[in-house]
Order: sequence, then C-alpha cells, then structure tokens
Amino acid sequence: MQRIFNSLIIALPLIVNAQSATVKKEPAAPKLVVGIMVDQMRWDYFYRFNARYSENGLKRMLREGFACENTFIPYAQTVTAAGHASVYTGSTPAINGIMGNEWYERDLGRSVYCVEDAGVKTIGGAASAKPMSPRNLWTTTITDELRIATNFRSKVIGIAIKDRGGILPAGHSANAAYWFDPASGNWVTSTYYMNELPSWAARFNERKVVDSMLRLDWNTLYPIGTYTQSDADDRPWEGRPNGVPKPTFPYKLSQFAGKNFGAISTTPQGTTLTLSFAKEAILAEEMGKDEVTDFLAVSLSSPDYIGHTFGPNSVEIEDTYLRLDRDLADFFDMLDKKVGKGNWTTFITADHAVAHVPGFLKNNKIPADVVSGNRTALENAVTARFGVKSPILDYDNYQLYLNYRSMDSLKVDRAAVRSFIIEELNKDPQILLAFDNQDISAANLPSVVKERFLQGSNRKRGGDIQVILKPHHFAGGATGTTHGSWYPYDAHIPLVFLGWGVRPGKTHREVYMTDIAPTLAAMLRIQMPSGTIGKVIGEVMK
Repeated sequence: MQRIFNSLIIALPLIVNAQSATVKKEPAAPKLVVGIMVDQMRWDYFYRFNARYSENGLKRMLREGFACENTFIPYAQTVTAAGHASVYTGSTPAINGIMGNEWYERDLGRSVYCVEDAGVKTIGGAASAKPMSPRNLWTTTITDELRIATNFRSKVIGIAIKDRGGILPAGHSANAAYWFDPASGNWVTSTYYMNELPSWAARFNERKVVDSMLRLDWNTLYPIGTYTQSDADDRPWEGRPNGVPKPTFPYKLSQFAGKNFGAISTTPQGTTLTLSFAKEAILAEEMGKDEVTDFLAVSLSSPDYIGHTFGPNSVEIEDTYLRLDRDLADFFDMLDKKVGKGNWTTFITADHAVAHVPGFLKNNKIPADVVSGNRTALENAVTARFGVKSPILDYDNYQLYLNYRSMDSLKVDRAAVRSFIIEELNKDPQILLAFDNQDISAANLPSVVKERFLQGSNRKRGGDIQVILKPHHFAGGATGTTHGSWYPYDAHIPLVFLGWGVRPGKTHREVYMTDIAPTLAAMLRIQMPSGTIGKVIGEVMK
C-alpha cells in the first residue's frame, strides 16, 4: 500500500504538468491592436443584415467579442473628423479642438480643413495633392500614449481612403499615416511622417491595385431579388455616382480604370483596397512580431461615400455590408495566421451613423425634408435693422459665425444682433431651435441634449449661434443623405471588442465613443490620452 501511495505522489506533478501544458496561457499584452472605424456605420447594420453575414466576420465579433449595444456620440456635430478624433482621444470637440471636418478661423479669415498643414508636403501622390498632418489636434491619442509608454518602440500606423480618417487616429507621434490620392491612384503620406514612401508602399502603388479592383465592376453578391432588407433598386432620391446614367446594378466600374481612380471610393472595393493595403503594412512593417504592442488604426471610408449617395435603405448599402463582412472575415483570418489567435485585439465602431433619405421617409408617410435656408434674406434683415453689411462670415456645422469687426466699427451691440438673428431663425418652421452659443445653459432643451452641445462647443473654433433642425431635416440636395445631428439616427453607433483581453458578452447600458480610449488604456496598462473625459468600460475586460 505504501509503495502505491508513493507512486501516486511521484506521478501527481506529472499529471498536473501535463494538464497545465494543454492550457495556453494568454500573453501579458496583445502583440497588435487593430482599431477599425467604419465610416457611417449605423448600429442596426450589425443586426439588419445579420442573416447573411458569414460566421467569421461580424458574427464572429458578436459571438466571441463584447458588444456595447447602446454606444452614443456624446456631442452634437456628428461628422467624420470629430468622430475619429473623439474615439482616439477619449475627449470631445470642446477639448480636442476637432469640432468638424472644417471650421471658420477668425484670425485667418477663412474656413480651415481639419488636417490641413501648409508646412509639410505630400509624398507619393500627384502634384495637386494637398499636404496634411495632425497638427490641428490639441490632445494626445491612445496611439500617442502607447508610443510614449513603450519609449516609442511600438509601431503605430493609420490607414484610410480619407486623409482625416488615417491621420487623426494615428495621432501626433505615429510612425506613419497613409491615405488615398484620387488624382494618382496612390496611397500617400506627408513629410510630417517621412521623406519618401517605404519600398513596400511604393511597390503596392506600382501594381495599380485600384485598377484591378475597378475592373471587377460591381454587381450584387446575391440575386438582387433576395435583398429583402432594402428598398427597390431604382429610386428617384438616390444619387448617381461618377455620372452613371441610373443608380442601378450592375455598375460598370471598369470604364474608370486608369482614368478616374477616385471612383473606387463609392464602391465596396474601396474597403477591399484599404484592407489589402493594411495587410501589406502589417507584414512589411512586421507589426505584432515582438513583445512590444503595435497599433494599426484602420478607417473604412467607402461605406460613407456609398451611404451619402444611396441612403441606408438602398440595395447598394445592403450589398456593401455583406461584402464588408467577408472582407473582415478574411482580415481576421490573416491576423490569426500572421499574428496568432489570442495575440491581437480589435474593436469596431463608427465615427457617426446616418439619417434616412428624406424622399424615402416622405414616401412612407414619415415627416422629413431637405432644408435650403435663405442666408441672403437673413443678412438683408440684419443690414436693414442694424446697418451691418455682410453680418455672417460663415455657416458651418450648423453654426453661424458673425462679423464682429463690422459690428464694432459701427458701435453696434453684439448681443442685440445675436438676439435678432436668433429670433428670425426661430420663425422658420423647419428649425427646432436656434440659440446663443455663449449661453447654451439657457437654451430650452432637455439637459441630456444640452450636454451634447456643450461637449461639441469650442469657443476658439466654434460659431456664435447654433441651429438645430427638426428631426429628419437636414441641409442638402434632392438625392442622397447625410449626418451631423445629435439625433439617435446619427449618434447611435456600434461598438464591439474582440480578441486578447476581451470577455465575451454584451451590455445594454449607455456608453460613449469617448469610453473606447480609456478602456484600451486600462487593458494595455498605459496612461489614457491627455484630454480624456470618457470612462473605462470594465465589463469588456476579462
């Protein structure tokens, strides 16, 4: 009996060790973080087209990841640049300075584009390509903080068709940011990052992958009659991209090969092109190959171009997301093979969502309209009352910038002019409310809505008077749609985490896009960005 007991004692460590060897220990940190921003993705797209998604794309994210079902944008001007900046800084336009895709700068006397930078040069593109950098961003990003935390050993790269989608997430200290130049058909960067394209990027451009994808044309993935989640294919409120005669399938994109490279943006192939370039970056830069965490920030711009043109109820959008799902499944498979399953973390979210096309809503008896406005009549009324000529300098992000220099020269009371303009605007039946940005607290709005405008108000770059249109109303044309309001159809966005450090599950409590950066900081055990106001979503983490 004693010999049997002794044998068991000797064998026990071997049994325990054998069992332990079968359990793969998770690394202390992910080798690669991949941020995926889908430009203009509504939250409901995750579920509306879910029946035909593949098992390894968006369904994998819901199955293996953690979904934050009620994620909102906490500020009012729901546009691309503000969304990208706020996700990666954990702050809002009031703090990070990126209050729109453009805004009026009083000191310069002109509108300023969010990532313009005359002090740098474009690398790799046409001579007409405008130089860009992140210098207009005031705070750090989660990607900056990762670089600082690793003594700048982490590699950080931003990629998007849109320049602002590649530049703002990558932050100030990125190794590189790349965007697509429609004039040359090349992926480009600027001298802010480097003096010449790396050889792998130059080779990718030389292959003219954009032409190869244009030659594939664009037809529906499935028989068009099976697209039951969409409206009819040919509707009068749909736009006609690149001058096509009708907004109907199939789209003969091959006619643009070698000529109109920008045509790729308004097709699902724009997503395929972006992720193809992202794969090249991961492999060539050896991202995720050592013990230091790297970060790839990818923004998929094409869904925004397609959504603006056709609207969220179009066959084009349904097909776009069915194809995007397949592209993501392929991308995740590549990460599993090249970085290693369990070695990478990703999240998917959006910079904003989108409104239904007013024509579509009106056709279904839902009140909606396109607002043209009459700035000339308003300015004439101000001039007649106060003698101030050209009283409005600019109108951007639904904000009016007033000509205080002209008012002061005539010794006109600024507050009186603001009050008069607000009174005139509020007579418009299409306007919900116009109010003074210098006293948002006095606006007749629910506190939750008032907070959105406070978070989006930037005193140095913002306008003087804020205009809120009624629901389902926006400034635009007879076709297509847009975004930019605080309403849920623009502000309710998806957020799902997947991979290393993520606990599978979901929450229905309200969270915000500004919570993403501090959550990543907690997961990576690094400092959160300098302007962060968001909170850690603790449920996400194991």
